[in-house]
Amino acid sequence: VYRKPRNKSKITTITSVETEAIANARGYEITNAIYEDKDLELIDSGHILGSKGLLAFNEVFYTGDISIRKRAFLKLPKKIPQVDTLIIESTFGRHEYIFPDHKEIIHQANKIIADAYDKGQPVILMGYPLGKAQLLTNFFGHWDPFFSYDSIEVINTVYRNMGISLRDTTCFTEAEKNKQLDTKYPWVMLAPLMNGNSRFLRYMKDKYNTITIGFSGWACSPRYKYMMGIDYALPLSDHCDFNELIQVVKKCNPKKIFTIHGFAVEFARILNNMGYNTIPISHKPHKIKKIVKKPTSRRKNDIQILDYYIK
Repeated sequence: VYRKPRNKSKITTITSVETEAIANARGYEITNAIYEDKDLELIDSGHILGSKGLLAFNEVFYTGDISIRKRAFLKLPKKIPQVDTLIIESTFGRHEYIFPDHKEIIHQANKIIADAYDKGQPVILMGYPLGKAQLLTNFFGHWDPFFSYDSIEVINTVYRNMGISLRDTTCFTEAEKNKQLDTKYPWVMLAPLMNGNSRFLRYMKDKYNTITIGFSGWACSPRYKYMMGIDYALPLSDHCDFNELIQVVKKCNPKKIFTIHGFAVEFARILNNMGYNTIPISHKPHKIKKIVKKPTSRRKNDIQILDYYIK
């Protein structure tokens, strides 16, 4: 994947049509893209639009970022294959990360917005610009007026072009230029998830007296709101929570498991205690058996560890 313009690589990349479109919209180019292969199967992972897991030779399944909850236009993964080897993300691979039903979170957020509207205060809803923000557009698009940060509208446009029904929004830059935010009436705006001390949020607080709501799986921790310096933090994630990760493992019923990303070491320990043969691929190699003496990079270290065990 290259930033445009760049000399094109001859490497073939297997991807989804949606991922290719999103990459292009963000200024990247996926070269020599293919969408299927006889030995490699892309499987819906339920994370964001176009996200896929990879089933190789019907023996190895790499989940990528995965979610097995239906949310708005994101459906449940059609299948979770039984395989000999599972490589699974571990973003929330600890017991304390259990998410409530997303409908409960929507209800809580709507109540916060309604209370803010009663006080005449505008509200900024914050989530990752790719994936989370499009769900927030779907969940809260019934509020008016409704604005979005410019980078979010770029991705929303891609989603619309892919057949996802999202309401049109006015971008922040245009809205402020036309003084649409300078009104005695409250409004809702989508923005990327950022710290309350960021220049943008301090500006919005000072000028418009905004209420901020952040959406993240990390909000399971009561400390998250204070760490981020925002008014409200609600646990909404595009990843599996701990219990759902366990469900994926049980459905795959693998002989060998590699945990990667997030709480890889902790999740591997839990799975080993459950009787699975699990090895963490950690960016902190001192926490696990030292396979390479002196890693030159995170990526190279991960590949060396995986190669060692998979032989």
